[in-house]
Amino acid sequence: MTSDSGIHRRVTLATWPTPLEPAPRLARAIGLGADDLWVKRDDLIGLGGGGNKIRKLEWLCGAALADGATVLVTTGAPQSNHARLTAAAGARLGLDVVLVLAGTPGASASGNLALDGLFGATVVWAGDVDGEGLAATAERVAERLRREGGVPALIPFGGSSVLGARGYLACGQELLTQAPDVETVVVAAGSGGTMAGLVDALGPARVLGVHCGAVADPALTVSALACGLSGADHPPHELRLRLDQVGAGYGTLTEPVMSALTLAARTEGLVLDPVYTGRAMAGLIAAVADGDIVAGRRTVFLHTGGLPGLFGHPAALARAEAELSAEDAQGTAPR
Repeated sequence: MTSDSGIHRRVTLATWPTPLEPAPRLARAIGLGADDLWVKRDDLIGLGGGGNKIRKLEWLCGAALADGATVLVTTGAPQSNHARLTAAAGARLGLDVVLVLAGTPGASASGNLALDGLFGATVVWAGDVDGEGLAATAERVAERLRREGGVPALIPFGGSSVLGARGYLACGQELLTQAPDVETVVVAAGSGGTMAGLVDALGPARVLGVHCGAVADPALTVSALACGLSGADHPPHELRLRLDQVGAGYGTLTEPVMSALTLAARTEGLVLDPVYTGRAMAGLIAAVADGDIVAGRRTVFLHTGGLPGLFGHPAALARAEAELSAEDAQGTAPR
């Protein structure tokens, strides 16, 4: 089902709004009041295992269908949440999907890669390339599909374009109806579109992005997307961005992130992933510790999903399994 919005066309892929839930035990554990911390559950969006990319794909797939597309082509890392959800959206809409992924076959096929196959996507491995090389490979794939009679639609990296960011402009407006007194929304800053939409809806002072290492200049990326949404000026220097959680790089697991994963799980039963939401939670914890977020004011953590990525991250899995308390033969394991 599609609906008109100005000159754009949006396809409905989920049921809105997503829940806003309290997290009192986690709040107290990190130094906030019990009623200060809430979680916006965009991980509970049903399609394809859930996650923030669905909001973007409603707009991007709507445009693709309006243009007569028969196949979606997008790019990402091997464990890309965006690639997984593009594959799921294609399955829902009856479109073929080609995923152009960095790297080579032979690494772990668990996590998002397993779901890519389950949804029927075709994977093209681009080798060891940077973002420009990945985009160039996707263009060549699209050209080949045209020669073969297909009508490809190129979906941007992470779903992050001005059109895709409209999904999080809507999310910001949705959040204001659920928590009009929200002081800070904490969100992973990956390809930029999620944070950009929130900034345009809520203003830069109320959005704290935690850089995950997916783009070279997150402030410039988010600023350009946010400014393109409504024409409002959101210069890079006005954005609230933490750059301290990337560690050695995008795919690496740091101690603060592992601690954040464990704490969220043990206080609220909340499962985060090691690349995006784990970094965002580590950034939230650091922001409380250094006084950027304070008790007595409502903070919302935007859970953008990504659970399958946990099962494709060997280091995170090994650390999580090492946390198990094994019961000995006498049944004297600690409680």
